Amino acid sequence: MSLTHGGDLVSAQDFYDGQILDMSVNLNPLGPPQQVLDAAREALAYVEQYPDPQCRQLRQAIAQSDGVRAEQVFCGSGASDVIFRLALSLRPKAALLLAPTFSEYECSLRQVGCDCRFHTLQQENSFDVTDSILADIHPGIELVLLCSPNNPTGRLIGRELLEKILARCEEIGAVLAVDECFFPLSTGGASLTDLLDTHPQLFLLRAFTKTYAIAGLRLGYGLGAPELIERLAANGSCWNVSGPAQAAGIACCGLPEWVAKGRALTEFLRPVLQAGLSNLGCEVIPGSANYLLFRLPGVTNLKQRLLSRGILIRSCADYRGLGPDWYRTAVKTQEENERFLCALRAELEEKP
Repeated sequence: MSLTHGGDLVSAQDFYDGQILDMSVNLNPLGPPQQVLDAAREALAYVEQYPDPQCRQLRQAIAQSDGVRAEQVFCGSGASDVIFRLALSLRPKAALLLAPTFSEYECSLRQVGCDCRFHTLQQENSFDVTDSILADIHPGIELVLLCSPNNPTGRLIGRELLEKILARCEEIGAVLAVDECFFPLSTGGASLTDLLDTHPQLFLLRAFTKTYAIAGLRLGYGLGAPELIERLAANGSCWNVSGPAQAAGIACCGLPEWVAKGRALTEFLRPVLQAGLSNLGCEVIPGSANYLLFRLPGVTNLKQRLLSRGILIRSCADYRGLGPDWYRTAVKTQEENERFLCALRAELEEKP
């Protein structure tokens, strides 16, 4: 079974013939708002028409929601589309990434011949990014791509440190890209949106996928200098965001309270899930996001074992800096979290 990403229910069904509880994808535990589903459904009446290739109404809605200008917004078919377009637009000779972090960054950069270098995070520091990263940002690095909160650790990068990193990037002429896809559902921290106007080397990545739980519609976006936004649009196909996805995104922008409610629910449920994992002998990284990274020392087949009980989690064996006994689980509803913990307890009692 593929370990590349979470959420591959089609492959999981090859191993479990029944309803699967997917704890491998990290979405708003409230699920999608009904207004968003209705908007996408109504847009189906126009499927004979091509969608707006420039996503004008959607970009304007995002601009108003995020406090930026429409020309600073690029919309893509999920955050991954934006990531690959960023790589194609910049074509950096060398880039600095974290380890561990989301694998699509490296994958996209390798495809344009980039020399990917890594700043390795340490478990003894809860995988936090510290000032030590500044020493790795030196001339020759053309892109620094970070994730806050980081995936899969769930740890935020402090605003003060991010500003130091941005200043260092500007000193050497590098672009700083920060993936904030999980930020709206996280506890604490601060976005860098207010710095976009004065720092053209800054790029931010976001996704409706996580905050409004519409992964199947594929809708992400990037915020940056208008010149870079134009390059993103040029480095890929037209009509990359479908009509139903654009309609759903516009509806999402009118429902900020949905994200706030999802964050509040996550803040309530996360410590309960963390305690449950700890009580079962897991080493849990105390993250700030709607997911938790944990290790079960010596247990390297937990994903397969839980799948036999109808539970799908994310194996982190393919993350740089982790190993085959590291896993990630979403923070979902109380009922779903309890079902996951009960299955894990039963599995470990049967075969530690």
